[in-house]
Amino acid sequence: MRADAQRNRARVLEVAAEVFASEGLSVPVHEIARRAGVGTGTVSRHFPTKEDLFAAVLLDRMRELCDRADALTFFAFFATLVREAAANRGLAEALSGAGFDVEAAAAQAGHDVSARLRALLASAQESGEVRPDVTYADVKALMAGCLAADLADPAALDRLVAVVTAGLRRS
Repeated sequence: MRADAQRNRARVLEVAAEVFASEGLSVPVHEIARRAGVGTGTVSRHFPTKEDLFAAVLLDRMRELCDRADALTFFAFFATLVREAAANRGLAEALSGAGFDVEAAAAQAGHDVSARLRALLASAQESGEVRPDVTYADVKALMAGCLAADLADPAALDRLVAVVTAGLRRS
């Protein structure tokens, strides 16, 4: 790839990451191209669809989260996912299933955050930390519920996560 094409691709990814994080997935590709200072054709050459662009942005984040999951407990990873999604509107929308199949894309790329969360849940249940009747679907719904609160105050988000994780603990 030519040097100018590499620079353009990197600039598009940088701008797309910022835009998706602050404004969500509804931002049109032509707006991302405008903010990146390139034409829509340039964006399309690198990312044929908006989903391809979002996948490129998101999968890097998923890789980082998977790497962190290996050193975290179920509760710490749950809290990390909620905090990350609360700070990144596009990630929050993707995790809730709005407009992008994050699980399929991440699994295909080898950065399966959902599989890591499932494994941590199973391990926590086996060790008696998490109630045995809790399912992955329950955890995903609780995560979505935390994100639906749209809390801009980190302390309020931490309290909500604490309440939810307390409810997940085996008594």
